[in-house]
Amino acid sequence: MDASAFGRLPHVEAPLSYIVPMSGKPRSLEYEPPPGVAHTTAVHRDYTVTIRDVRPAASALSLEREGFQLVSAATGVSDLYDQEAVRTRYYAETISLLEELTGASRVVVFDHTIRRRVPGAADRSTWSPRQPVLRVHNDYTVKSGPQRVRDLLGDQAIDLLRRRFSVVNVWRPIRGPIQDAPLAIADAESVDAEDLVATDLLYPDRTGEIYYVKFNASHRWLYASAMREHEVMLIKCFDSAVDGRARFVPHTAFVDPTTPADALPRQSIELRTLLFYDE
Repeated sequence: MDASAFGRLPHVEAPLSYIVPMSGKPRSLEYEPPPGVAHTTAVHRDYTVTIRDVRPAASALSLEREGFQLVSAATGVSDLYDQEAVRTRYYAETISLLEELTGASRVVVFDHTIRRRVPGAADRSTWSPRQPVLRVHNDYTVKSGPQRVRDLLGDQAIDLLRRRFSVVNVWRPIRGPIQDAPLAIADAESVDAEDLVATDLLYPDRTGEIYYVKFNASHRWLYASAMREHEVMLIKCFDSAVDGRARFVPHTAFVDPTTPADALPRQSIELRTLLFYDE
């Protein structure tokens, strides 16, 4: 996004939680730890940043440049808590949407998470719905992006990984407008590779990897104010291409100081998808 246009966008000031640099590789347990063992070795610190409302410039956003895109795409699923309807009808809708918007030759929806903020409750990966994530992160890394394809698609992965693929999250409000714990997204062009900290996620049966993110005053943060049910935010969490297009897009929920006191707690659904291209 052009710097002058970015600077003219309306904004709020809010704290975002970044990882504190450490000597070893951080790790987080995605299960209940034994007594006396911490869930994570990562330490986070809040930095107050400017988060600009992208609505006046939403039409200029690109998955390839900034790494995220706000799209109007109503769903025919009336109850997004209906797991069967989500896995059949909503997954199919999302596949068609992504094929049309990106030109991907194949789209695989492999997971979804419902989030509902419950004030004062802790979050655990086994709970559903889950709490919004209040730490700056990116869901996949150079290592874990291709590994996800291998884990999910087995022998097909050998051929698929010879060509470009990406991982895109599709984020939608279940009940809008979203005023409580909205989603902040960093312009990928403002993020340096050195800002990304690979962190192990330890599950009972496997080890995953995400990026936490170190503070950099150059990060350009954006959000879409008052998102409603007919809107989705596409967030590119991985791209195998190394030709200058967006590859990793840090994001986080945040506490908006302008949120009305009577705002409904955030409810949202995110689908995780693999996109494969004939290039």
